[in-house]
Amino acid sequence: MGKRDKLLEPVDGVPLLRRIVDLCLPHGPVVVTLPAQDHPRAASLPDGARIVVVSDWETGMSASLRAGVADIAPNRDILIQPADMPEMTSDDIAQVIAARETAPDALIWQAADADEHPGHPVLFHNSLRAGFANLTGDAGARAIVAENRARRHLVPLPGRHALIDLDTPEDWAAWRKSRT
Repeated sequence: MGKRDKLLEPVDGVPLLRRIVDLCLPHGPVVVTLPAQDHPRAASLPDGARIVVVSDWETGMSASLRAGVADIAPNRDILIQPADMPEMTSDDIAQVIAARETAPDALIWQAADADEHPGHPVLFHNSLRAGFANLTGDAGARAIVAENRARRHLVPLPGRHALIDLDTPEDWAAWRKSRT
């Protein structure tokens, strides 16, 4: 994105990061991982979001996952919702969380599109938390999902809500054009 921060890009007049945190807050405690307490993204956060500083953030996404999950109460399940997904809605998040009750034998409840392409958010049973401590690199929690694929339940969301993430200026331009 050059010098621009994709998570501070406005969506409906609100920085994307704040929009996603606002969607998550009604569903439980929200942990936001940042490289520093005074990172520019912190100013966009609403009350109620807890910042966890990730000192080794440059080692990849796994550092944020390790730090964030370590901050979550041990009896709580773990919802991973990347902040770069502008199509996400509060109802989408609620559907993934509700799947825990409708598919109680699963350990992972993962959003997907209608064709079962997996995406986000992903809800992990709290019994899987130890696996987060061993994550390395920039692959996210893919290893945990792969190890537990037989106990994963896909939750279909509308359109491409579970898949759309915006990483480049071109992604943002195409997405904005699609909304007009």
